[in-house]
Amino acid sequence: MSATTESIPLLSPDLLAKLERLELVSRKVFRGRMKGERRSKRKGQSVEFADFRNYVAGDDLRLIDWNLYARLDQLFLKLFQEEEDLHVYALIDCSESMNFGTPTKYHVAKQMAAALGYIGLCRADRVSVQALGDQGRRAPVLRGRSGLWKMLQYLESLESGDNVSLHDAVKDFSLRNSGTGVVVLITDLMDKSGYEAALRMLVGRRMDVYVMHILSPEEIDPPIRGDRRLIDSEDGDETEITINNYVLERYKLTLQSFLGSVKHFCSRRSIAYLPVRTDQPVDDVMTRYLRKRGVVR
Repeated sequence: MSATTESIPLLSPDLLAKLERLELVSRKVFRGRMKGERRSKRKGQSVEFADFRNYVAGDDLRLIDWNLYARLDQLFLKLFQEEEDLHVYALIDCSESMNFGTPTKYHVAKQMAAALGYIGLCRADRVSVQALGDQGRRAPVLRGRSGLWKMLQYLESLESGDNVSLHDAVKDFSLRNSGTGVVVLITDLMDKSGYEAALRMLVGRRMDVYVMHILSPEEIDPPIRGDRRLIDSEDGDETEITINNYVLERYKLTLQSFLGSVKHFCSRRSIAYLPVRTDQPVDDVMTRYLRKRGVVR
């Protein structure tokens, strides 16, 4: 990673202040393990009244509304809206192809993961920001704003170059993490073995799945011409090519076809597909783009 990229902070103080006012949106209802700040569809015991229901033998007598009993001579229970937490996973692709662009896709992925993780921490959700591959095994599970520095410390320690396939990396994550919740996969989807099996696995876990597809401007519109030798950064495969206007047009058509197929694949499986360019400021992505797409509010 270049010195220029390393000098960019993951989260600025100004962005932290904006993130504190946001909340991750879950399109599914999950049962949390501890009380948090997120309203549940379950009825429990909190300070916010929800409804009445008839008393049934065995119910907690402390929940009976005795004032209502005095007026109606019938027993009713007060129900309150229960607050529960959500498990938020942000998974970062650490393959060598992510270490491309200025700033690198890898650095931007860590910025996005840090921002999403902090939003979850501010809402008392259980947050696990982790790399795909072996580095994910030491990722902490955090709760509360005090976990910010531990999360940033972990992210700063990560290195690119874990060239494990998306399928194997997601399988390893699934075996290590049994909980359900919101999972945001942050990746460039550049895997010769494909991305489909990995996404199917997350959907099969009944996760609320978001795919943040990171691409650099250099990949979308390559600024190169002439005779080139292209080397695959992950497996070392080489090919020689002459890059002219015709080749570039074919490349752009192929790229658009690929992006369209990813979008269609995700749409059919209720996966939220979120293309992100590395030249988009993280501030705009988090506070405008993701809000417009319904990921945060």
